[in-house]
Amino acid sequence: MKKLLLTLALVGPAASAAQAQTIIEFWHSFGDAKRSGWIQARADAFNKANPGVKVVPSYKGSYNDSLQATILAARQGKAPALVQIFEVGSQLALDSGAFQPVSSVKNVDFSDYIKPVINYYTIGGKVNSLPFNSSSPVLYFNQELLKKAGLDPKAPPTTFGALMKACQKIEAAKLDAKCFGMSLNGWFVEQWMAQQGQTLLNNGNGRQGRATSTTLDSKAAQNIFSFFKTMQDRGYYTYTGKLEDWDGSDAIFTNQKAAFHITSTADIGNIRDAAKKNGFTVGVGALPIPDGSKRNGVVIGGASLWISRGVSKAQAEGALDFALFMTNTQNMAEWHKLTGYYPVRQSSIDLLRKQGWFSQTPLQLVAFNQLTRTVPSPATAGGLNGAAIQTRRIIEEGLQKVLGGQGVDAALKDTKARADAALGEYNANFR
Repeated sequence: MKKLLLTLALVGPAASAAQAQTIIEFWHSFGDAKRSGWIQARADAFNKANPGVKVVPSYKGSYNDSLQATILAARQGKAPALVQIFEVGSQLALDSGAFQPVSSVKNVDFSDYIKPVINYYTIGGKVNSLPFNSSSPVLYFNQELLKKAGLDPKAPPTTFGALMKACQKIEAAKLDAKCFGMSLNGWFVEQWMAQQGQTLLNNGNGRQGRATSTTLDSKAAQNIFSFFKTMQDRGYYTYTGKLEDWDGSDAIFTNQKAAFHITSTADIGNIRDAAKKNGFTVGVGALPIPDGSKRNGVVIGGASLWISRGVSKAQAEGALDFALFMTNTQNMAEWHKLTGYYPVRQSSIDLLRKQGWFSQTPLQLVAFNQLTRTVPSPATAGGLNGAAIQTRRIIEEGLQKVLGGQGVDAALKDTKARADAALGEYNANFR
């Protein structure tokens, strides 16, 4: 699956320069002008400093679309050198055989990468991909609505029980707004399992061996499903009715139709700006967790950078050099300021502190503290599951049944059976 170096049949010095240039195709999933423009600017800077290499970024659709396109291209011997792959695609990426661990391309010191982030992508003792855009969920709240309900914006709820008590006051204040809204997304279930120290999958969350079943029959899973049922039954919860409707759920909150909202740290900038436009002040708190649980921390979300196996050594090394450049201290600090994603490097956090960034934007500090205080464990490392896209959707459908009135026990039993069957079907390809 080698990609030939581009050569141009030209005469003179231009021909020599063209023949020496190594082309690095970089496929990513950021179609918006802000983030794709930032990536292009980094490629331009890297190319100018390294005339023997040319990085060519291109948007390849959603995370899932890009991953599937890459695997297909690899089978055809046309793989891009560098690909952005979302975190739950990691096992599928590994199983495809289309990628090589970044730690095997050449010697790299990964010690500066934030531990909860690099731990997710370290599998079998190898760093398989380089962290790039990383996020986790936090609690957002409308400070003005909380004040009207007699709640203290400086002390947001940190547990399910505290959130429900706050909802009682929100409801009593008759604010023409629901108490709580969030996207119905399996990612949040994974987070709350980890916060309770419970793996989502057997075999060490799929990291000690291939996962063969879920732990959706656990007390931790019951706590999560029961939370949604109680919030729905009491009329506290709102969502658009669609699965994984990030934008729709954000709109409910920014249009002041919900006092509390849970979504990714990557949305802090956009939500803050929308709140200001709509006449309210947004606050950010740590992700509320089930009562009686010790706070274990979050599982990293977002995506990382993978290097294809079927490229030349020059392309692989050039791809890694660019990935390291794009995620260096300065660039990750700037990326964070632009997008709200974590900067993934400890030195970037130190630089931001030195610049006084967290004094200017205290909302971001909550997210950083939540991440850096995460306790390393199989639960917080995140689950590895080749059928993760399917099993995540099955979990979402299970929650939707609970919201529709089905009992928690029945919903969990059915959800576990379906998710375990999906795992078994996927694993049958590797016997």
